[in-house]
Amino acid sequence: MSTFEQRHSLFMEQHAADRFGERKGRLLRGHQFAEKLFLQNVWWPVFGSFEQLHPEFEVYDWNRKSMFLDFAFVTSICRFGIEVDGYQSHVKEMDREKFSYALNRDTFLTGLGWKMLHFSFDDIQSRPEICRTLLQLAISPYLLRSDSIQSTTRIEKDILRLAWKLGRSLRPKDVRDEFGFDYRTIRKHLASLMEKQFLEPASRGRVIRKFTLKQGALEHIVG
Repeated sequence: MSTFEQRHSLFMEQHAADRFGERKGRLLRGHQFAEKLFLQNVWWPVFGSFEQLHPEFEVYDWNRKSMFLDFAFVTSICRFGIEVDGYQSHVKEMDREKFSYALNRDTFLTGLGWKMLHFSFDDIQSRPEICRTLLQLAISPYLLRSDSIQSTTRIEKDILRLAWKLGRSLRPKDVRDEFGFDYRTIRKHLASLMEKQFLEPASRGRVIRKFTLKQGALEHIVG
């Protein structure tokens, strides 16, 4: 059995053990081939973990009616609802009332602070690399490696976000222009981020003038 199969089985067993009644029934009925394929082809290759991910997550609409998201990724700083949409069930069999409800539901959850992500079954099955790119683009800025949460300051997190937004090498001048720090303070924070393995030099020489995010650092950036 592959590592994914082992972790997926454990993932489902743990969530099933914590649920009762309709919530447990919905989990067993709702998490089927398409949802597992999303985890196998998209989520697992990007994050390699199911931590803080919840299958068939129950939420309530504006009328206090229970509804279930295919997945919810919930941390102390973000809430993502993730839906796997099949063309047959989500388009061809959807009448006007269901279509309106689906739009209103997403808008309602957005108003409550959720960020909604939708992936088509066709892409998950045939073009998973597109889904992986979009998933990482949406979620990575909100993640921080658990063993660095306490040691990384708010200012350092802001600098990491700036490096992510720039899409190029980060210069001390960029930090000064964005935050107004003096260069002594900037050098201190950049040195700290290199020590914590978030940044690495992008230029050679005695004085480092450019910095880049280290490989894998996107997973550790907080929004």
